[in-house]
Amino acid sequence: MAGKLFAWCFRPPVRERSLAHKGRGGGASPTRLCARPAPGTFRDMKAIELSKYRNIVVLTGAGVSVASGLPTYRGKGGLWEDAEVARYATADAMADTSDEVWWAFGPMRTMAAGASPNPGHVALADAERQMPLGGRFTVVTQNVDGLHRRAGSKNVIEYHGCIRRTRCTKCETPPVDDTVAHESAPPCTRCGAPLRPDIVLFGEWIPEIAQYAVSRALRDCDLFVAVGTSGTVHPASGFVRSAKYAGARTLLVNLEPMDRPDPAFDDEVLGQSEELLPRLFRG
Repeated sequence: MAGKLFAWCFRPPVRERSLAHKGRGGGASPTRLCARPAPGTFRDMKAIELSKYRNIVVLTGAGVSVASGLPTYRGKGGLWEDAEVARYATADAMADTSDEVWWAFGPMRTMAAGASPNPGHVALADAERQMPLGGRFTVVTQNVDGLHRRAGSKNVIEYHGCIRRTRCTKCETPPVDDTVAHESAPPCTRCGAPLRPDIVLFGEWIPEIAQYAVSRALRDCDLFVAVGTSGTVHPASGFVRSAKYAGARTLLVNLEPMDRPDPAFDDEVLGQSEELLPRLFRG
């Protein structure tokens, strides 16, 4: 049975465990690039030549959606600054006080419904369409806002679910599209049990189908790009190592540099994802 995994996007504000603390062996630090000139770090970026790759995997985190007007989860202005929201982002809260879970996540559903894909989302959708015949472009997102699909991406693994869907807490009725910010838990029309947002809460299992899809994509990956995520929180922290094991080129695109360079990344590109992704994936 798969181990219990926790969602990055819905992890309450507790201290993160860095890969650098695991006693991993050494390795070369990633080459650091920069979207804007900075002494000693700037190098002209070359666009990714899609024709050179057969299986590209892009992991996205909350930083990708900031330009769409959505907040991150940690740091200044993050959702976890509200202790009450963090308190109800758990499996225990869903079991005990489902109405409060809707109170916490209803506003997030409203924000997601009002947001539009930004140039970063669009660049990834365009890259998928431009892949050579037989090639595969997979977006694995930790975000629950649904913006990758709305931008036109087809092959998307929503690792932590989607706030724009609702499912039953009890029966196997398939999730349904739903953008209503319910103030309390509506009943399932089939069994009467409370409905819930179709997202992974802290302390819940990552769906097995998502785990399998990610493992399969990484197994044959030859280019791995992480965007807008620290890449240091389990389980996403292991994705780059799986890709590296498969022989992939690995690249981190992030606004801030890694606190401790991760030798599993070949290159680190600094800047805003909505500016960088259209340049990296321009065909």
